[in-house]
Amino acid sequence: MLALHTWTLDTTPLAEVLRVARATGWDAVELRRVDWHRAAEQGAPDGHVERLVRASGLPVACVGVELGWMWAEGDERRRLLGVFDEQCARAAALGCGRVMSPVDKGRGDARRAAQSVREVGDLAAGRGVRLAVEFNSQAEQLNALAPVREVLARAAHPAVGLLLDTYHLWRSGTSLADLADVAPAEIAYVQYSDVPRGGLEPGKAIDRLPPGRGIVPFREFFALMTEKGYRDYLSYEAPNPAAWTRDAEETAREALAATRAVLPPARPATSTS
Repeated sequence: MLALHTWTLDTTPLAEVLRVARATGWDAVELRRVDWHRAAEQGAPDGHVERLVRASGLPVACVGVELGWMWAEGDERRRLLGVFDEQCARAAALGCGRVMSPVDKGRGDARRAAQSVREVGDLAAGRGVRLAVEFNSQAEQLNALAPVREVLARAAHPAVGLLLDTYHLWRSGTSLADLADVAPAEIAYVQYSDVPRGGLEPGKAIDRLPPGRGIVPFREFFALMTEKGYRDYLSYEAPNPAAWTRDAEETAREALAATRAVLPPARPATSTS
């Protein structure tokens, strides 16, 4: 099942993103915290985003929360935890069983990060959703697979798992062998886009490409996810200013075709006769 992340079409209004996703054949959408923030800035009433999504008929694969809660303290921590709970409630209201959060971009105590994971894990569980935590290849500390796995293992919360994003995985030098060590139970969600073959800029992460345009071995990666029993949404998150200048429907259709070209073949149904 393939989901279109709204950041992929960032300069396109949400209502049009939903229309494009449905018209081009995507199975679902992934929403961001900023989708609600922009609606509020435009004076839309409460519940506007939810009404748009329900009217589109598209399922929601995941809802994003605001990052920064791992090492925040005081008033800022209370604000971020409130935002986290609000996004969990919104996901649940849309029938979506998952929220995602990137790790904090800075540095801090891994023990404190694990404690925060347990705290937000309780919030997610209270709303009946699961949290998928994504490392960021451009973060200072939690910028690779191993350190974020360590934090999640230390937290050991049943409502929290790992988000595997091919862009950050290959941007950070992760290999298929590294991924083979990840237990199926650890994987909560998968996002994907390709990494350019050259010209990568430190700190920049909005140069993402459709599958087949860069260095990610997508056929092998998707086959590995299948072997591990992952049967949930694959979300195409490919922010790129060059793509934002193009026709949104053309961009979405092209990305879907590129994705289908690298997916493993469907397994034939087993006969019971």
